[in-house]
Amino acid sequence: MNPLYLASGSPRRRELLSQIGVPFTVTTAPIDETPLPGETAEAYVERLARAKAEAGLATLTGPATVLGSDTAVVLDGRILGKPESREHALAMLADLSGREHQVLTAVAVSDGQRCESLCIASSVRFRVIGSAEAERYWASGEPADKAGGYAIQGLGAVFVTGLQGSYSAVVGLPLSETADMLARFGIACWQIPALLPEVTNQR
Repeated sequence: MNPLYLASGSPRRRELLSQIGVPFTVTTAPIDETPLPGETAEAYVERLARAKAEAGLATLTGPATVLGSDTAVVLDGRILGKPESREHALAMLADLSGREHQVLTAVAVSDGQRCESLCIASSVRFRVIGSAEAERYWASGEPADKAGGYAIQGLGAVFVTGLQGSYSAVVGLPLSETADMLARFGIACWQIPALLPEVTNQR
């Protein structure tokens, strides 16, 4: 079994992969994240996930399997990236307020022989967000480095009134689909004994 590397600097993805008991080492390699002309949001995130996996693999020597992932918040077909300023963050929250949007997370796994990828789409609905509340949320510091300007696993959870799809994918990594993909590369989840559920015999 090849050692697994996670080509991501995201602490959320590290936590999610650890959650399912998969040992890994973090590696990163910069890639150009500029969308291509006419590229759909789905194609964009899947292309970036594959690029991250391949770029991470290129930094390594010897047998290795690399997982890359990318997440985008999409509203009316428009990708909402990380806020560039306070004004940008507040504008995004105003756009998301009281509406449903999509979160796309793509995962790619490469071992140098083959590369598999997929894209998971989830729908998230927000309640109405008042301007003063949006200001307080920005002041918390949480939105600054988050796609779409919010974190569903953090303080931003109070805005969410509904979710259809994969919660872990919205956070940053669809765990069920990722576990299946890793298994096809010979990497099993639940490898860390401390994370295995305790089983008792009941008669």
